[in-house]
Amino acid sequence: MEVAVINHKGEDTGRKVNLSEDIFAIEPNDHAIYLDVKQYLANQRQGTHKSKERNEIAGSTKKIKKQKGTGSARAGSIKSPIFRGGGRVFGPRPRDYSFKLNKKLKQLARKSALTYKVKDECVVVLENVSFDSPKTKNYSGLLAGLSLSDKKTLLVLPEENINVYLSSRNLPKAKVVTVNDVNTYQLLNADQLVLCEGSVSMLETILSK
Repeated sequence: MEVAVINHKGEDTGRKVNLSEDIFAIEPNDHAIYLDVKQYLANQRQGTHKSKERNEIAGSTKKIKKQKGTGSARAGSIKSPIFRGGGRVFGPRPRDYSFKLNKKLKQLARKSALTYKVKDECVVVLENVSFDSPKTKNYSGLLAGLSLSDKKTLLVLPEENINVYLSSRNLPKAKVVTVNDVNTYQLLNADQLVLCEGSVSMLETILSK
């Protein structure tokens, strides 16, 4: 599958890159995508939530009224969950939400996500990008040249470029990652996937291991 390489102005450079069918045209596995996205979102959770239970509430342990003869239910402590200011029943406790997924399954999920992007014609191959200095104006101009200013974009670089990353950071719909860091959630969350020319071969090498 051949795709034309475009320049920063959205013009055809005359070069083409071949997208491997083993990476960009497989039979998508929706369950693998679900598990990988679920793991990504779970890893974003701090898990520091905590509420006080009755043994942690500050208050008297004195029996608040006599056992019988009041005409209402018996009550033994002001810290009971049924009273205002009492402890919470089965409240949240700090926990780790992360879980393990096999490497092959994560690769399958990313290949499935890339396949969906290609099917939806949401993949652009761009000649390699480099800025002399970090300026938001540079990245905005790049997106304008590609007619992607109003879309959520994911630019995949072959290697880390701090100037490109910093130039995109103030744009809410723009995200820049390297080939090694791209994940299924980011691929699916973007309206348009922009692959640098040098990223294609690296991506195929990583996902074919």
